[in-house]
Parts: sequence; structure tokens; C-alpha cells
Amino acid sequence: MFLTWPLPGDFAVNYDVCLMTRIQKMSLDYHFKVEQESGSFVYSFFGFNGTAGVWRVSAINQSGGWKDRTTVEDMDLAVRASLKGWEFLYVGDIRVKSELPSTFKAYRHQQHRWTCGAANLFRKMAWEIITNKEVSIWKKHHLLYSFFFVRRVIAPLVTFLFYCVVIPLSAMVPGVSIPVWGLVYIPTAITCMNAIRNPWSLHLMPFWILFENVMSMHRMRAAVTGLLETARANDWVVTEKVGDLVKDDLDVPLLEPVKPTECVERIYFPELLLALHLLICASYDFVLGSHKYYLYIYLQAFAYVVMGFGFVGTKTPCS
Repeated sequence: MFLTWPLPGDFAVNYDVCLMTRIQKMSLDYHFKVEQESGSFVYSFFGFNGTAGVWRVSAINQSGGWKDRTTVEDMDLAVRASLKGWEFLYVGDIRVKSELPSTFKAYRHQQHRWTCGAANLFRKMAWEIITNKEVSIWKKHHLLYSFFFVRRVIAPLVTFLFYCVVIPLSAMVPGVSIPVWGLVYIPTAITCMNAIRNPWSLHLMPFWILFENVMSMHRMRAAVTGLLETARANDWVVTEKVGDLVKDDLDVPLLEPVKPTECVERIYFPELLLALHLLICASYDFVLGSHKYYLYIYLQAFAYVVMGFGFVGTKTPCS
């Protein structure tokens, strides 16, 4: 099976150069250049994400075809094809244009669908992967542990709980100290690895860190929803993109650009409530605490306030 993928640097259409889009491109760069290209290089598994991909019809048929049991039907097909022994190839020199979500609300819907769908697929396919007899034990380990468990389940949970709950609350409990390797060394190493892949966006790394920490709240909730398969596990909200992808009269309604007709939601109460929690913890640490974490917590609270009032992405004026 041969898959072709867009080069990360050209993923977004040039019309949208807002800060949120550039930060999204930084996250996608890791997805394409680390997960997919490195997986292709060592002939390992990487997830098909539906963008600029070419499939062999025989691979789709042999794998059982497309299924709508989760909101990540492309990843579902890729996992089943991998279990049938098909290999994946990343072609990085083929470029295509596409769009990224230009509003925070649209980005939240997209991330919920991706995170929830992946966790739900893990729930549905874990036993099938374990009992599969057509692939090696190392491939099973990679799929179960690295691809699903660590990246799609543990990462969203740990990121939110550690940086938005444990660190702020520890500032209010006397005598509690977080090891420096967990507080500084590991996050710094992860940030440096992303910075190496994005030297042109080095000045945006602080914004990227704060933005990702805010999004961790939504990814954590989505991962839990997918694992428990609650009522929202199969929510499918098409990601709104405001642009000019279609300039001709092709009769393909799903490809027509979204034309804003109403005001975009500007206030997000979950973010504002968490911002209040962070402000209380930071103020306590600054006034009565050990003065260890208040600067970081204040910055994180500021990020939640900015996102809570919708000061990210493009703005849609009210008519």
C-alpha cells in the first residue's frame, strides 16, 4: 500500500496566517515528520489521516472496507490494514493544499473528534490486536503501547492532570515538592525536540506550550469519553473552515467553503472556570506559599483567559 502525504510546511492555505494556525502547523509537523515519516523509514505502522492518501483497492477490500464505528474511520482502516500485513509508505516531496480550522470553536470540535475517536478505537480493537496472528509481537506492542496507549490515552490525561491540576494544587499544600526532572527536565526536552523540527517558529514555542496545555483539557475529556464510550463518543461535527478552496462550480456540497452567517461563539466558560482556579492557586503561592510555581501558573491562567474570551483564530463579524 502506498500513501502520499502533504509536506507540513505547506499544509495550511496561505490566506490564514493567524497565530493559532501557525501553532497548529507546529503540532502537525510532529505528526507528519516524526510519527509518519519515521514510521515509514523503519517500515513500521503510522496512522492514515485522510489527507492526500493513495490506497490500493485490494488493501481496502482485504481489510474489511471503511467502517463508521468510530469518528476516526481513516485510522480504523489503517490499523486493520496493518494487521493484515500491509506496509505504509510516506512520500514527503508531494505537496497539496488544504485548510486548518480558523476558529477556536472549530478546532475544539476537530480535536474532540480525533482524540475521542482514537481512544474509542483503542477500546474496540485492543483484543483484536492482541489475538492477531499475522503480525509480530513487536508490531502488536507498538500499536497497543506506543501508538494507542501512550499517545492517544496517557498523553492527554497526564498533560492536563499534571500541568493544570497537580502543579497548581501543590503550590497550596505546604511541604509538597515536585521533582525537578518532572517539572523541568522532561518538559524542556520535549519542547526542544519540537523546536528542532520548527526552527522557523522558535519564537512561538512559549505560545505553543500554553496553547497545548489549554487544549489538554478538551483532549483529556475526549479521551475519557472515547474510553468509556459515553453518549458523545460518536459525535461527528464537521470542522468548519473559512476559506476559498473551491473556486469553480463543481457540484460537491461538502467541499464548498463555509460562509459565516452568524456570530461565532466568543466566550467559553470551561476555560474561564479553570482560569479562575489557576489564578487562585497562583495568588496563594505568591502571597502565602513558597513562591515556586506562581509565575508559570499565572502564565497558564492568562492563556486560559485569552482562550476563554475567544481571542484566538479568525473573527466572524455579527451581521
